[in-house]
Amino acid sequence: MTKYFPAIAIFVAVIALGIFAYVTDAVAFAGSSSETCANCHVMDDVYENWFHAPHKNWTKCVDCHLPHDNVVSYYLEKGRTGLHDVYVFSTGQTPEVIRATAYSQGIIQENCVRCHESTVEVVVMSPHENDRYCWDCHRDIAHGARGISLLPLQDAELYPHNK
Repeated sequence: MTKYFPAIAIFVAVIALGIFAYVTDAVAFAGSSSETCANCHVMDDVYENWFHAPHKNWTKCVDCHLPHDNVVSYYLEKGRTGLHDVYVFSTGQTPEVIRATAYSQGIIQENCVRCHESTVEVVVMSPHENDRYCWDCHRDIAHGARGISLLPLQDAELYPHNK
């Protein structure tokens, strides 16, 4: 029996992982569908605002919120943020209002510039300081006007449109 133990252990692990992947729909989380990002209730207002905003016609969540410099950094960050979300949700630490971390804001800014390179070239080459994020001025673009959601977690009061 001990001779077969490693093979049985591997077989049981594969079956357990298969059941886990099926039950959690893990394959969907490896993709890029914006609907997958809205699986958590805390994302409802963010998803709804994006859904009604101009960027919906051209982007998905991953286009702005994950790095695109190479496939390795893309999937490493996808895994890191996914594991963070699972941990926060599983331990009951889900905040009522979510905000991008400083690290995530850097990724988002890089993606704004990447997609709008010809437009922002004028801004970058201007004599003005470039000490702001794109969304400091263009607040309504990616996720729409604050307050369009009927959900109770809308953060328009905390982060008003007019700074």
